[in-house]
Amino acid sequence: MQAALRVGIIGASANGGWAKVSHVPAVQNLKGLELTAVAGSSQASADKAAKAFGAKTAYGNAADLVRGPEVDIVAICVKVPEHRDLVLGALAAGKHIYCEWPLGRNLEEAEEMAAAARIAGVHAVIGLQTRMNPVALRARDLVNSGKIGRLLSARVYSSTAAFGEEVPPSMIYTEDPDNGANLLSIQGAHTLDFAMAQLSAFASMNALTTIQYPDTKVGEDAKPGRRSLPDHVLVQARLAQGAALSLEVAGGRPPEEPFRLEAVGTEGVLTLEGGSARGFQAGRLRLFLNGEPQRVDEGETASMPDESANVAAVYAALREDILHGTSTSTDFDHAVRLTRLVDDVALSGRNGTRAIASDWPRQ
Repeated sequence: MQAALRVGIIGASANGGWAKVSHVPAVQNLKGLELTAVAGSSQASADKAAKAFGAKTAYGNAADLVRGPEVDIVAICVKVPEHRDLVLGALAAGKHIYCEWPLGRNLEEAEEMAAAARIAGVHAVIGLQTRMNPVALRARDLVNSGKIGRLLSARVYSSTAAFGEEVPPSMIYTEDPDNGANLLSIQGAHTLDFAMAQLSAFASMNALTTIQYPDTKVGEDAKPGRRSLPDHVLVQARLAQGAALSLEVAGGRPPEEPFRLEAVGTEGVLTLEGGSARGFQAGRLRLFLNGEPQRVDEGETASMPDESANVAAVYAALREDILHGTSTSTDFDHAVRLTRLVDDVALSGRNGTRAIASDWPRQ
C-alpha cells in the first residue's frame, strides 16, 4: 500500500490565521496525506501548533522545515514577501510545493520560481483553489457543453471584507506596494482567473481602478493612514469567442452574498453565487441553471468546513498528480501568466489603455 504523503505547513499557527482554518483541516481529512511538520514564527509557537494539530515535528525556523526528511510536500502559507526564499529552498531540497497565491511580490520573482520549478521536476502548485471547486467545475462543463447556448455576455461581482477603512495588524503589510499583496493582486487575481476558467480566455480588456477608502485606520490603535493602492477594480473584457464580460472587484464590503457570476447565453442563464467574507475563494458556491438549483457531488470534500473545502480539492489533485505522474493542478507557469494579466490590469487602470491578450492564462 502506498504510504501517505507527508505534509509540512509553514505558517500554521494555533492562535488563528488562514492555514489553521483551511490547510490544516484539509490535510487532516484527506486520505493519503499526513500532517507531519509545522513551522512558526518561533520555536514556542511551532511547538504550540504541533501540539494543537498533531504534527510530529515543530520547526522554529521555516528554512529548516523545507529540508526536513519527514516532509514530502511543503505548504507555504506565510506573507508574500517570504515566498521566494522558501519556494527556492524547497525546490532545492526536491520537495513538492503548495504555495499560496500570489506566488511572488512581482513578475520577476514569479518567473524565477517558475523556472526553478521546471528545472527541479517536482509538482509545484499555486493556491488558486477555486480552479478545483467541484461546483465551479460543473458550471464550466455546463457552459462548454452548450447548456446555455452560445455565450452572449457575463457579469461578475466579487467582494471581500478586507481592504476597507479599517486595516487590522495582520493586513498592514498589504498597504505597502513593494509587498505585492493588495486587492488587485489577491481578490482581483482570484476573480479574473475564475472568470476565465468558467467562460473563456480574454481577447482584450480595459480597467478602471479607484480608491474608495483613501483615509484608513491602521492597527489596533486605529492610527490614521493614507491608502495608495486601489481597493476597487472594474474590468470590461471581450472574451475569446466574442462575448462581453463586466467584472467588479470591491474591497471593504459587508459579507452578505459576496460573489455572483451570471452568464447569459442564447439558450439560458447560468449563475454561481456564494463565498465568504474573505472572498469567494474561501467559501462554497451554489450553482443555478435557468433559476433551478443544481446538485453537485463534492466527493471527499463534501463534509469539510467551507474555508477548507476548496483548498482540500487542490491538495487532492496534487496528491493524485504525485502518485500517478499527471499534471492536473494549476502550476507556477500558470501563476506567471496570471501575474502578467494582473500587471496589465493595473497598467490599464492607471493609464486608461486597452490591453490585448499576449500571455494571459487560458483554460
